[in-house]
Amino acid sequence: MSDPAEQVEQDEVVQGMRSLRVLARLLDYPTPELQQASGELIEIIDAEPRLSAPLRGRLRDWCRRLAATALLDLQAEYVGLFDKGRSTSLLLFEHVHGESRERGQAMIDLLAEYRAAGFELDARELPDHLPLFLEYLSTRGEVDIGRWLGEIRHILALLAARLEERGAEHALVPLALLALIGAEADVEAHRLQVAEEAPDHTPQALDAVWEEEAVRFSADSDQDCAMQSAEGRRLAERKQTTSSEAVRIVTPPSAGVRS
Repeated sequence: MSDPAEQVEQDEVVQGMRSLRVLARLLDYPTPELQQASGELIEIIDAEPRLSAPLRGRLRDWCRRLAATALLDLQAEYVGLFDKGRSTSLLLFEHVHGESRERGQAMIDLLAEYRAAGFELDARELPDHLPLFLEYLSTRGEVDIGRWLGEIRHILALLAARLEERGAEHALVPLALLALIGAEADVEAHRLQVAEEAPDHTPQALDAVWEEEAVRFSADSDQDCAMQSAEGRRLAERKQTTSSEAVRIVTPPSAGVRS
């Protein structure tokens, strides 16, 4: 007979995997399948003890709205949020490196991490796409989940603040991820900055980006390669030291109380 305590621990890991997958799905492009699965998503959210009751309630309300809203409206909202401008990009390294060669090396390193863990990708998504990254985290234990969320907490906080500024319920996903490591307060540090940012999703802003691209791609290739190698070394050094950081998955005191 198995040890009851060990079984509880295994059950918690499985539940954690499921909640991360729910958060990944909520950041995906809306589909009929997503709408039809809203009830199941709510059940998994309700069973997640690591999120506070108010946050679970907001996630439940969002799932109900997804199910009740016309699909074309949801898709138009999604495109407006994530396919126009870069400030709310779901590509993690774009917030750090833009489209530079440094980002390419960072993605190579992340892809190597995936493969070492036996997590294989298809050709449709880049390694740093946040929903895909959450799928990967859902296959890991709590120590690895806490370590990785700690690594990207500044990106999550900035993304949450920008999505809040746009009035998007999608902000609940990075907020929930920060809540898992007790870092919800990180968002506050970015709200003033975000409120003063010029919008990058207007037609004028998008035209300016296209003009900038034509100039940026003329950068000296030897210098770019040197930057790429340096970034690769920095990422490798971070991997050596990250495991000692005290970032853990936390359970709020009132998490067991459902609303």
